[in-house]
Amino acid sequence: MDFEPRATRKDITGAVSNPEFFNYGVEAYEACKKGALTSDIIDEQKKVQEADLVIFQFPLYWFSMPAILKGWMDRVLCQGFAFDIPGFYDSGFLKNKLALLSLTTGGTAEMYMKTGVSGDYRYFLWPLQHGALHFCGFKVLAPQISFAPEIASEEERKAMVASWAQRLKTIWEEEPIDCTPPWYFGQ
Repeated sequence: MDFEPRATRKDITGAVSNPEFFNYGVEAYEACKKGALTSDIIDEQKKVQEADLVIFQFPLYWFSMPAILKGWMDRVLCQGFAFDIPGFYDSGFLKNKLALLSLTTGGTAEMYMKTGVSGDYRYFLWPLQHGALHFCGFKVLAPQISFAPEIASEEERKAMVASWAQRLKTIWEEEPIDCTPPWYFGQ
């Protein structure tokens, strides 16, 4: 869809509140309140508003999401739309919605265990699930992680797809995770 991931002055239509010192967060917040964000942002915000569940599907890049997805979050989940101060975490504006990260890794499941070379996968989920999604109010479902599909056998890849398809059939019955430090880092 050629979504522009860079957050710039071009995201605000019309005059900015402080033309002498451009602060993206402040200006996006003011533009959101005035309905003065660009149409690509507003279109994406409408999709989020209409959704009961938002699934973020992506390959893991450097223990995080690809830059284009980060840019989507920066531009779409802005203050005034997804949260406010106060009005975050359990009071975030998206509190009646579910979110789920569905991702693939380059490394095997063993690499993402507490004793693995990369550490527990929950460590890298903290900023994504808690710091972004839960901050905006989403109730976060357990992630769907397909470990190392590129090096998996054809049979293992088919099992990954079948597992995901089966989960989607009962997704509405799932309970959100407890989006608190103990879920990510243990007791």
